[in-house]
Amino acid sequence: MKYPFQSDDAGKLILRLTVGGLILFHGVSKLMNPAGAMGMISGMLSNMGMPVALAYGVYIGEVLAPLLLIFGVFTRIGGLLVVGNMLFALTLAHTTQIFTLSKQGGWGLELQGFYLFCGLAIYFLGSGRFAARPD
Repeated sequence: MKYPFQSDDAGKLILRLTVGGLILFHGVSKLMNPAGAMGMISGMLSNMGMPVALAYGVYIGEVLAPLLLIFGVFTRIGGLLVVGNMLFALTLAHTTQIFTLSKQGGWGLELQGFYLFCGLAIYFLGSGRFAARPD
């Protein structure tokens, strides 16, 4: 049964705007303090023996990808970029928290998990018709 005002496309738009908007705050924060953010990320990469230049990928995952999601342009690619960004974040900064609970009883990585799995959902769902370039 279809309910009034029910729309898969509206749901996709809400998902895209939520994920894109919330991750974009993290990217803007890094743009406003590039030395601190890049220094921290570069240090983690260096400690793992990875190229320090990969630190600039955070701008792809936290600025470019959210903008793709918000505007609905290359949305599936944007979703995959979010997934990649979160896999890097989990690997670099959060591996010790994978099996932890927060003080409130939730998963210790629920924010990162939210971004990871919503990015994956966006990849599978696509942009919907409320997008600059519907897929």
